[in-house]
Amino acid sequence: MELVRRSKLAAGSMEFEAVYREERPRALATLIRLVGDIDLAEDSLQEAFAAALEQWPSEGVPRNPRAWLVSAARHKAIDRLRREKSFAAKRDEIAYETPSAALPSDVDEEPLSDDLMRLIFTCCHPALALEAQVALTLKTLCGLSVEEIARAFLISSATMAQRLVRAKAKIRAARIPYAVPTSEELAERLEGVLRVVYLVFNEGYAATSGDELVRRELCSEAIRLGRVVRVLFPGETEVAGLLALMLLQDSRRSARVDGDGELVTLEEQDRSLWDCSEIAEGQTLAESAVRRGGTGFYSLQAAIAALHAQAARAEDTDWPQIAALYALLLRLHPSPVVALNHAAAVAMGNGLERGLRLIEELEATKQLEAYHLLPAAKADVLRRLGRRAQAAAAYEQALSLVSHPAERRYLERRLGEVLS
Repeated sequence: MELVRRSKLAAGSMEFEAVYREERPRALATLIRLVGDIDLAEDSLQEAFAAALEQWPSEGVPRNPRAWLVSAARHKAIDRLRREKSFAAKRDEIAYETPSAALPSDVDEEPLSDDLMRLIFTCCHPALALEAQVALTLKTLCGLSVEEIARAFLISSATMAQRLVRAKAKIRAARIPYAVPTSEELAERLEGVLRVVYLVFNEGYAATSGDELVRRELCSEAIRLGRVVRVLFPGETEVAGLLALMLLQDSRRSARVDGDGELVTLEEQDRSLWDCSEIAEGQTLAESAVRRGGTGFYSLQAAIAALHAQAARAEDTDWPQIAALYALLLRLHPSPVVALNHAAAVAMGNGLERGLRLIEELEATKQLEAYHLLPAAKADVLRRLGRRAQAAAAYEQALSLVSHPAERRYLERRLGEVLS
């Protein structure tokens, strides 16, 4: 990201960082299709961004930045191949479409003509382990950093970097082609694709780093991809469940931060700011999934999100029902994060002491010892119980683990309250 850091100084009002973040994933996806080599595409696109950093301040941002970047990067890829004397061997693989023809519309009649969606399915090849599929796709095509992906998997950045290196090596060794999967191959890759879209949305909804807590472009891109997948799999309950979940969560996006960019918890949000159209669509999809017997990971979370959306006021939230749904989710799709969410819901719906015991039991397993939301949840329950000294200690532990500035400021405010 050094290029992005330098661009802030050089590009000024052009908001070069925003262009980088918004255009890179789909430009890279198109470029991989055009040149047929992931490493070559990544290197060439980085060179194209460097050229843009030099040219755009004086010449202005092109009307279609992505087309400019794809065209410049493709020329740089061809130049590199010529220098390496491998152009003759690769020339038949390189597409020569015009930049405008290379850029897909948001949703074409044929969903897999969307380069980003097509290459996500390609990277989710069954020859790779599911975690490797997801991590590689998030890094290569969705533009997330190693740190952001490591956070999603609750592992260290060094471990994730090693996994990414191994995944790329496996692709080269196994000669896995970057080709459009056949209709028969699509279904076996669906699980990885849904996980990718889900994690992209999560990073957008609660960013790991940067000045903004919510990365709107990632949320919007994840929802767009979710719609494309639903066109491909209209009868899949989990596809509908994931789209419902994202829409219901995204409906609260404008209320999650205040005018100063500070975090606003669900309990304190101005619910008049929630997006009613997204709520209506999300609830319809969630209800449809439930009627079809949906008990998958995404369908159950969508049902929980729908209950939150139904509450006109925080005190109207049906916490016992939410706790029951989390209990079902934990039984069918166990994970330490789901266990934490269940414990928090139990605290709100079935008694603070009972919820605290569940949090402390989970804490004792050390499965989430690097996850700041566990001590943050514990601190919140202790604060509500009036145990101010214990709450302060838990807030301090959460502060030692948190990475995003907005979340840090929120925890500091809460710590100040219990210490006052």
